[in-house]
Amino acid sequence: MAIKLKIPPKIKVLEALGSIGDKRIIVLDEKRAKVISSEKDKEYFVYLDLEKNIAFSNDNGTKLRGYIGYPIIAFLMIKKVLPFDEKIANALSQIHWKKLNEKYKNYSVVEKIVKNIAKKRGVEIDFLENFVEEVMRKISNLSLFFDPSLEKNKNEIS
Repeated sequence: MAIKLKIPPKIKVLEALGSIGDKRIIVLDEKRAKVISSEKDKEYFVYLDLEKNIAFSNDNGTKLRGYIGYPIIAFLMIKKVLPFDEKIANALSQIHWKKLNEKYKNYSVVEKIVKNIAKKRGVEIDFLENFVEEVMRKISNLSLFFDPSLEKNKNEIS
C-alpha cells in the first residue's frame, strides 16, 4: 500500500544540492537514478513515476521517516521538476553530511554549519535561504506516495 510522503526538513534540500554538486547522482533512465551517499559507503535507489505520483528511495528519511528524502529531491532537481542552482550546489559539495549529522544529532545545528560553509564559498545566506524556501514551496505542492513494494524490485530499479 502506498503511503503519502511528508514534507522533508529544509536541510534535505541542501543535502540534495550537495549530492548534485558532488556528482553523486547517476541517472539510469527517465524514472530511475542511483545516488551515492556522502561517505560513498551506500547507494540509494530512486524511482519516480510522476504520472502516477509514485516515489521510492531506500534512504532512511524516505523509507523510515516517511518524508521526501534528499535522493528523491536531487532527482527531481535533475529532472527540472524542482528548482536547481549550480552555484549553491557547488558551494555545498564535499560536505560529509553523515559525519555532521552523527556528531551533532541536530538538523538545525548542521544546517547552520552548512550555511556557513556555503557563505565562505561565496553564496550569500539570504540568497541560499530564499532558494530553499522556493524549493520547499514547490515540494509542498507535490503529492508523492511511497510504494514500499518497490523495495522487492530494487534490482529492477538499479
